[in-house]
Amino acid sequence: MNKKSTEILVGLFVVLGALALVFLAMKAANLTTFTGNGDGYVVQARFDNIGGLKPRAPVRSAGVDVGRVRSITLDPQTYQGVVTMELRKDVLFPKDSSAKILTSGLLGDQYVGIEPGADEKNLAAGDVIKQTQSALVLENLIGQLLFSKAADAGTAASGAEK
Repeated sequence: MNKKSTEILVGLFVVLGALALVFLAMKAANLTTFTGNGDGYVVQARFDNIGGLKPRAPVRSAGVDVGRVRSITLDPQTYQGVVTMELRKDVLFPKDSSAKILTSGLLGDQYVGIEPGADEKNLAAGDVIKQTQSALVLENLIGQLLFSKAADAGTAASGAEK
């Protein structure tokens, strides 16, 4: 190979590497799928703790993407996180469906999982999902474990003194 063809191959390699980095950045920012273009319906859910949930996080049911988180706000009266979701118009959920904040993958990406209920009426635009389960916060679980171990050690020590 001559010098010019080597330079062209190196240039192509650098361009492919840059494209791979752009794709990785878009994947990490949850921008690789461009759903949520306004042709769905919007519902809300209230959670005591949203954990690390972010706008544009997926909304899934049975592992299938059915929408995106549009926005997250704080209700100043109840101090709950209000998650506004845009769901695909071709997927209708019963009014008594429940929403959970779940974690997927090793990186701990969080998403909203919807479990359908059994009501005959479906959710409509502007409805609020009443049954919710907040995110599991690892720090809280570790704190509870340590507290229970300390309490067990304290009762074992007081039992030995008697």
